[in-house]
Amino acid sequence: QVQLVESGGGLVQPGGSLRLSCAASGITFSLYIVQWYRQAPGKERELVAQIDTGGGTKYEDAMKGRFTVTRDNAKNTMYLQMNCLNSEDTAVNQCNGHRLPEDYWGQGTQVTVSS
Repeated sequence: QVQLVESGGGLVQPGGSLRLSCAASGITFSLYIVQWYRQAPGKERELVAQIDTGGGTKYEDAMKGRFTVTRDNAKNTMYLQMNCLNSEDTAVNQCNGHRLPEDYWGQGTQVTVSS
């Protein structure tokens, strides 16, 4: 059974930081492109960051310079370090792992940025 489990979300003040984790099981994690998505209230889901099997990364423009995505294949885990958070970063963050034709999603973790 494939599972992606996010953790690390919570309430943080503006300007603060959080580190999200996405732990995978049931797949050969190193073979999958893994991504972070988020969905804010009333908005469509958007891609936040991606890390491919070779460690190459991509970011949505609004996250460049503030967010860093990494992966530890030995631990089957992907991370998202989020700095300089603001209210617009309030969202449910989900991880996705895909390797055509397979596509897996986690349940999500809530990030709330508020004073």
